[in-house]
Amino acid sequence: MTRSRKIFAWTGATLLVVLAVLIIIIATFDWNRLKPTINEKVSEALHRPFAINGNLGVQWQREPELGGWRAWVPSPHFVADDLTLGNPDWSKNPQMATLKRVEFRLSLLPLLVQRVSIARIDLTGPEAKLERLADGRANWTFDLPASDPNAEPSNWVLDIGAIKFDKGLVGYDDRTLNTQVDVAIDMLGKPIPFSDIVGSKEAQKAQDKGTVPQDYAFGLAYKGQYHGQKLNGTGKIGGLLALKDATQPFPVQADVKVGDTHATIAGTLTDPQNLGELDLRLKLSGASLSNLYPLTGVTLPDSPAYSTDGRLIAKLHEATGASFSYQGFNGKIGDSDIHGDLKFVASQPRPRLSGKLVSNQLLFSDLAPLIGADSNAEQKKRGGESKQPTDKVLPVEQFQTDRWRAMDADVEFTGKRIVQSPELPFTDLYTHVVLDDGQLSLVPLRFGVAGGKLDADIRLNGQTTPLQGRAKLSARNFKLKQLFPTFEPMKTSFGELNGDADISGQGNSVSALLGTANGELKMLVNDGAISRSLMEIAGLNVGNYVVGKLFGDQDVKINCAATDFGIKDGLATSRLFVFDTENAIIYIDGTANMKTEQLDLKITPESKGFRVFSLRSPLYVRGAFGSPSAGVQSGPLLLRGAGMVLLGATVGPAAGLLALMAPGDNEENQCGPLLQQMKEGKAPKTVK
Repeated sequence: MTRSRKIFAWTGATLLVVLAVLIIIIATFDWNRLKPTINEKVSEALHRPFAINGNLGVQWQREPELGGWRAWVPSPHFVADDLTLGNPDWSKNPQMATLKRVEFRLSLLPLLVQRVSIARIDLTGPEAKLERLADGRANWTFDLPASDPNAEPSNWVLDIGAIKFDKGLVGYDDRTLNTQVDVAIDMLGKPIPFSDIVGSKEAQKAQDKGTVPQDYAFGLAYKGQYHGQKLNGTGKIGGLLALKDATQPFPVQADVKVGDTHATIAGTLTDPQNLGELDLRLKLSGASLSNLYPLTGVTLPDSPAYSTDGRLIAKLHEATGASFSYQGFNGKIGDSDIHGDLKFVASQPRPRLSGKLVSNQLLFSDLAPLIGADSNAEQKKRGGESKQPTDKVLPVEQFQTDRWRAMDADVEFTGKRIVQSPELPFTDLYTHVVLDDGQLSLVPLRFGVAGGKLDADIRLNGQTTPLQGRAKLSARNFKLKQLFPTFEPMKTSFGELNGDADISGQGNSVSALLGTANGELKMLVNDGAISRSLMEIAGLNVGNYVVGKLFGDQDVKINCAATDFGIKDGLATSRLFVFDTENAIIYIDGTANMKTEQLDLKITPESKGFRVFSLRSPLYVRGAFGSPSAGVQSGPLLLRGAGMVLLGATVGPAAGLLALMAPGDNEENQCGPLLQQMKEGKAPKTVK
């Protein structure tokens, strides 16, 4: 025998002897004698009381499931009964966790290469009570001894394949989140195939990835509160949590209700050791999207009741922060449909929401909660805290600007078709919403209206207290025959409405913003018609009265209507407000106070002929926005031309309104002559 062979033989024999001795020691040793030492060492390392209170022993068993020669080689199974782990001194509960039994099989051969290989750990009757105080101290954080920075790293490697568990209880009490939840885990009467829960199509997708999720083996039941809201629900999970194979999917399913929010999920968790990735079907519903903020930290607007159904992909270890993608979801918000993709990234310095949303059939009324313009009853349904006073028209519900600073957003929304009654001729909507460190912008906010466009540039600065806002609006080419489609005399009109507004203000509600507003409003209408029936269509009872007093029941052609209001500290003052009709020129002057919501307008007609038009006194419109009153002002009309007493003051407004003129389809804009005369400081020509 050569020298090398002798060395090899002696080495092999020595290893066999060592292995045999090790087997004999393991098989015959009374392991209970080590319990005091184990308990003391673990307690000292964790700074917590730890104890194996029951039997500690070793059983030799074969593993047929391993196959081949390994199925015939017995391996040591370590068994420990009645284990307890205590809490830190600050906890009122003596025990953090208890186990009726823990078992694991130790592979012997890997020990020769300094590898502790445990194919599976079986936990029987686990119970745990997790708690965190308001100051952040948590009982799952251990005060482990600091490692010596100069010490060589250990060559030993711990390799655990999977964890199998039995029914148990988990309690979670987190004062920082105002959350207390108890979860009961129990075996299902019979395992449920993965495809029975998620559907055959989703199950096939999982198989196409090369892995087959295990059956659901345990049922969950949870109750308590989450962020102060009542929580209850049920769920299902698999029975074997794979730690070694990060690609092995672990099945999860849950049906949870928190407050008025209801969520159901079904899918898989991969790489559970590192909480790697979730692939779930998510159904979500609730009274308002804004109610998700205290539950998820995602800032969403107030809305009517909603429901969605889509696929949630969560990647929890991205370099830029954990990401959650809600892909291809469909649903409803109020009576409007909603579809799209959203992505939420827990990035720094603030999380970010991005995506694109589309509604094919959008009801205009479903947009009212965005500015608090829905009724008190609807606000109560969605959990709104504000209540609109009966004497106020402008919405008083507060914008929650503290939430605007909690995250950033970049979301596009398209309403392909706005469904509404003929009296509101909005046709479509597009907006790009950007939220950046508390500053919200809708640029553009664009509506299709009566064959034209209403473009708005809205910017709200939530960094300031109170909120500062500015809105620029441009109305172009509103076709009058489409604006009032049920009014017969307008159907042959070629007239259009054009207008501009630039308003800024401060305050945390629409009412407060307009009540402090500064800016201007201009509007021009040419070639239209007006009557009491038109006022009824528009729902303007006071306008109905005024038109009736001026023109009776007849339809009257409008050559031009021009409006220019200056706005300061919420008070809109008429700089120019004139109607040029076939029978008279109507001058309106006065104010609209948006802070007090009061109107004070005087209407002075100047007749072009006495055969039809016979009013001898001016009219007034006064009172609250919600219930103004109108009447005939005492005293006769002033001399002809009374509406132009302050004619010099109209030169500037008239010049500004000329820029809004757009010729009709077939004839010249009839506002031109009227505004040109005013621009030149001349009274419009009338008929004696």
